[in-house]
Amino acid sequence: MSNQKSTYTEANFQTLEWNKHIRLRPGMYIGKSGDGSTPDDGLYVLIKEVVDNSVDEYAMGHGKVIQVTIENNTVSVRDYGRGIPFGKVIDAANKMNTGAKYDNKSFQKAVGLNGVGLKVVNATSTMFYIESFREGKSRFGKFSEGILLEEGKTENGNKDGTLVSFTPDPELFPNYSIHLEFVEEMMKHYAYLNKGLKMQLNDNEFVSKNGLLDLVNESLAEETLYPPIHITGPDIEMVITHTDDTGESIMSFANGQNTSQGGTHLSVFREAVARTIKEFYKRDFEPSDIRQSIVGAISIRLIEPKFANQTKTILDSKEMGPEGPTLRSFIGDFVKEHLDNYLHKNPETADILLKKIIENEKERKAVGVVRRKAKENARKISLHNKKLRDCRIHFTDKHELAEQTMLFITEGDSASGSITKSRDPNTQAVFSLRGKPENTFGMKKHVIYTNEEFNLLQAALNIEEDLDNLRYNKIIIATDADPDGMHIRMLLLSFFLQFFPELVRHGHIYILQTPLFRVRNKKETRYCYSEPERERAVRDLGPDPEITRFKGLGEISPDEFKTFIGENIRLDKVRLDKDDRLPELLRFYMGDNTPQRREFIVNNLRMVGD
Repeated sequence: MSNQKSTYTEANFQTLEWNKHIRLRPGMYIGKSGDGSTPDDGLYVLIKEVVDNSVDEYAMGHGKVIQVTIENNTVSVRDYGRGIPFGKVIDAANKMNTGAKYDNKSFQKAVGLNGVGLKVVNATSTMFYIESFREGKSRFGKFSEGILLEEGKTENGNKDGTLVSFTPDPELFPNYSIHLEFVEEMMKHYAYLNKGLKMQLNDNEFVSKNGLLDLVNESLAEETLYPPIHITGPDIEMVITHTDDTGESIMSFANGQNTSQGGTHLSVFREAVARTIKEFYKRDFEPSDIRQSIVGAISIRLIEPKFANQTKTILDSKEMGPEGPTLRSFIGDFVKEHLDNYLHKNPETADILLKKIIENEKERKAVGVVRRKAKENARKISLHNKKLRDCRIHFTDKHELAEQTMLFITEGDSASGSITKSRDPNTQAVFSLRGKPENTFGMKKHVIYTNEEFNLLQAALNIEEDLDNLRYNKIIIATDADPDGMHIRMLLLSFFLQFFPELVRHGHIYILQTPLFRVRNKKETRYCYSEPERERAVRDLGPDPEITRFKGLGEISPDEFKTFIGENIRLDKVRLDKDDRLPELLRFYMGDNTPQRREFIVNNLRMVGD
């Protein structure tokens, strides 16, 4: 505790302008201010905030085309909706908590309701331009960092609608680049969730005839056991099917928003599907046996949705609207009626589903004894001594920092020690492996319980039953940049892909990037993650700088680690694409093909010679 006395007076208080507050704390509004290298970077939240407004117009029956153009890191979004009323064009861009969506008559089932999103885009951009077109006339405003530079009006005869253009500020997003593949995925989601809407991205166009069914088919990484069950109704759409994959993968959406972290609608849907199937077969199946290997999606539209965070990834609503039914009754009644009818009308599908549930039940019972013993072992072994250094806040907590929670999985005492000393104990936990984990390729699920490392890891994550109680939002594999480290990484990825692929599909698994070099002179130190970065640092820092090659995480001091796992942490999200077939993927990387695997490891190392 410091012996220095600090003063606390009226002089300590500050009142920030709306734009200065956003620029000071952008993470409160858009999450991570990254460089665009991962799809959860705040850059893509900015794009989404603008496009959401245009999609809301379409949802209200105005404008069937939305044009998104991205060139030289400048984004332009043009819709053909009603256009912002001229007297509110400037207010819509620079007055917090100002918008038309508080009045649900104009936007009954919109996703943007707080009058914040467009202002965040404005404040975090060096250039922001907004123009509204109505009846052949227009009003526009030009801004920089949220400050109005110019406003005016024209008569141009353009079609009604709104144009927004912006260039994100490199001061807030250092060295950023907008990756079109991430934006393309976003555009596809908009098209799938709004049948008939044409989403144009540069020279590409996305439109969907089958809605959520197209989305599920696009995302499938396995062959289905039966044709996907696709059912639609007023304000609700659902798809379910089963594969031979393990785990559970159900996407959820509210008012066209990808609620990637679920919420009340997903929980209710999962319960309703299990309950309806149990009642259809008149057998008391365990819900986990029904949902094992399920793939699907649920989309609803409700009035005045409530989200648990500004990025709108968790739905917190309990009702369909101020005067509507509860989500539980609305979704539950819909699933009970229509899924039951479908199974009665399609006995072949019903037979295949029944066989799959019985197969899941047999597998679960086969590992029951092993599982009970493993539970006892997990209770006897303290997770808080050598394996897990836990954090204070967890993903399941109702806390503003819950989304920032992460668990680093590392190997060796020196590496785990460095991370433990430099981490944020509020949101960052560390799990230490003892040597290389077992290769789980081709093994049954009982290996999770018989292998102490995996048993304790599963207990630390709290994913034994399902993902509902997952304790950390990000599970980060942190290994050395050498062949042994790459092998450990592949073994861990195989474990998650084999038994918990939904963790990957829901975007919870990451690879930690750590610097390969430290380049410094007497005035400046730079950490470099690649050979080109090292060469650039050598040029910039002048003659004969000191160059250190980090061979392992254990060589990086705790003080240095603070730089790498703090605000500027670099993470690679592990993703599954449509063409990734899990059995073939796992067989190639972890099967009996040692020469090919070794070649892959060597060719994919981010390292250079000493």
